Amino acid sequence: RRIYVHNGKGGKDRVVYISNDAYHALVRYLRVRPPSRTKRLFLVDKGPHRGKPLSVRGIQKRMEYYARMAHLKISSHHLRHTMATQLLNADADIVTIQDLLGHTRIKTTQRYCKVSNLKVERDYFKAMELVMEKMVGDGFMT
Repeated sequence: RRIYVHNGKGGKDRVVYISNDAYHALVRYLRVRPPSRTKRLFLVDKGPHRGKPLSVRGIQKRMEYYARMAHLKISSHHLRHTMATQLLNADADIVTIQDLLGHTRIKTTQRYCKVSNLKVERDYFKAMELVMEKMVGDGFMT
């Protein structure tokens, strides 16, 4: 499943992929979402701003609230970093991760991704296996 995001972070348009669970959660949300003429997905649900688009800060505040209630020290930004790291450690290409995060520069994406020693070890042995096969094939080793 995918969602088209118009004018997202950095004013960019992009496609965001979501799981079936996330899709069904969005469907449930849309059933109780305050009525509005805006095309924005998330809206303020009570108070004087009811039905108006939820701001980035509003989303951050909700995230902080639910994290506090669950006794977690996380933020929406932590989730982006975690997703990037987990994708990289699952062998996703760095350019794919860059696109998913909406980054213009690969260096920004690299700062998001914390490579685990397991990934480094896997990459090393995979590359060395290819090197050794080539050396044997070229007659350098018997």
